[in-house]
Amino acid sequence: MVILIYIKKSHTMHFNRLINNIKERREILNVTQETLADLSRVGLRTLKQFEKGKGNPTAKNLNKLGNTLGMELTFQIKTTTSEE
Repeated sequence: MVILIYIKKSHTMHFNRLINNIKERREILNVTQETLADLSRVGLRTLKQFEKGKGNPTAKNLNKLGNTLGMELTFQIKTTTSEE
């Protein structure tokens, strides 16, 4: 599974999609938050906040979660012009 993240004006919409994808993948695999936190070495509190759409997870933590869930996270930074 590959998730593309585009950082631009509507980054919140894409961020919410990322949150939902990670949570859905965890649930499909029938993995609890506690187990995912242990396996990925991401703090349980951090994971819970992330799944609630709160906090600001680092790229390192996103990568840890993705790797543990068998996901490939790809970040793309798109430059925009002032006209957009």
